[in-house]
Amino acid sequence: MFNNMNKLLFISTLITGTLISISANSWLGAWMGLELNLLSFIPLMTENNNLMSTEASLKYFLTQALASIVLLFSVILSMLNFYWISFSPEWNSNFLLIINSSLLLKMGAAPFHLWFPGVMEGLSWFNCGLLMTWQKIAPLVLITYCFIPNLIIPMIIFSICIGSLGGLNQTSLRKLMAYSSINHIGWMLGAILANESTLFTYFMFYSFLSISIIFMFNMFNIFHLNQTFSLTASPLIKFSLFTTFLSLGGLPPFLGFFPKWIVIQNMVINNNLFTLTFMITITLITLFFYLRLMFSSLLISYPKIKISSELPLKSNLLIIINFISIFGLPLSSMLIHYL
Repeated sequence: MFNNMNKLLFISTLITGTLISISANSWLGAWMGLELNLLSFIPLMTENNNLMSTEASLKYFLTQALASIVLLFSVILSMLNFYWISFSPEWNSNFLLIINSSLLLKMGAAPFHLWFPGVMEGLSWFNCGLLMTWQKIAPLVLITYCFIPNLIIPMIIFSICIGSLGGLNQTSLRKLMAYSSINHIGWMLGAILANESTLFTYFMFYSFLSISIIFMFNMFNIFHLNQTFSLTASPLIKFSLFTTFLSLGGLPPFLGFFPKWIVIQNMVINNNLFTLTFMITITLITLFFYLRLMFSSLLISYPKIKISSELPLKSNLLIIINFISIFGLPLSSMLIHYL
């Protein structure tokens, strides 16, 4: 990935674009950061050994360009009406609705999600990790500046519902991770209703668990469900992979339940009980297809191939990640208690 120095250049400008967006004091500056981020990610998506990357990059470019045009259009209209472009709660709700919709389209929240699984299917695991984590930072932060609760609550319900139901019939692990990400977007939008610190906490835990799973898939070069049946690793490595999956789904003994716990607590305090009940109920469907993936992989086994000599060091890293995933909940709870 990093043999070509151009990749390092584009990664640095990708990071710079996000930082410009989240630190801008005007919508025009935020738009410029989003455009720099977009134009940096497109070259990272294209790969010579992946025929689907060109199609994925074109889909991503067209979708993000549309969202950027809508965002800039709404900013210009608001400037014509109010003669300024700063973050202000006094804006007309129509402009805020358009801006929120464009930002939700940028990060792939339902019902603006249709491009997301298709783009994920054509990317390498490294780019999937970027798209699922880093590329969501700028739109999420910008939404916290101007979100409309009456719009965010339906988006929460749509995202969690589609993210849970969409992953049921998937055999492609990249599409399954895409629908899982859409489900987590719903929880992140629920965290926005609480406060920014809750959103930051949820996003950090979600990013850690997603990157952990992507690291494992990339190590064993796994892209489809049937490839997990003949996973060339020890049972301990398989156990590490699927317990991290259950942690991502938010099963209570694992680390992934901790950010959901914080969101649940804040939503109870804010009296969003109906939305919270729906979120918890529908999210159980994601646990169902994680468990189905786990059972299929552990119960159906093909003859093993001899493990490569390069795996022991990486295997130790996987075991450490799995230890954090399993025992992170009590450690995090103790840390919050003492802070």
